[in-house]
Amino acid sequence: MRRARGELEQDVMTALWAHREPVTARAVLRTIDDPDLAYTTVKTVLERLTRKQVVTRVNIDRTWHYSPAASRDDYVAELMLRALDRTGDRDGALVRFAQTVTPAEAEVLRAALETPDR
Repeated sequence: MRRARGELEQDVMTALWAHREPVTARAVLRTIDDPDLAYTTVKTVLERLTRKQVVTRVNIDRTWHYSPAASRDDYVAELMLRALDRTGDRDGALVRFAQTVTPAEAEVLRAALETPDR
């Protein structure tokens, strides 16, 4: 199965969020459950995510166990912020995003913007 750019990283992160405790690369591979996906590929992705500080690891019985460094919401928010940083027109991208959200999503954004913890 051919994945789009970044899709395998997302699959690995989703697998990690499915577990409460740090897990091995083999456990991640089993959770993804793709017969075409190699263990070495999962291991490489986990190492890259560790270098990016998206994933943390701990050595348990001489085997690396991995866990997400942040919640899914924090991870997605960071992806969105990085995407905004890459645009030449941050305001334009924000306006375009705002035009595509549903009214319910717009209400969530309004409430978040009005929250004093900002």
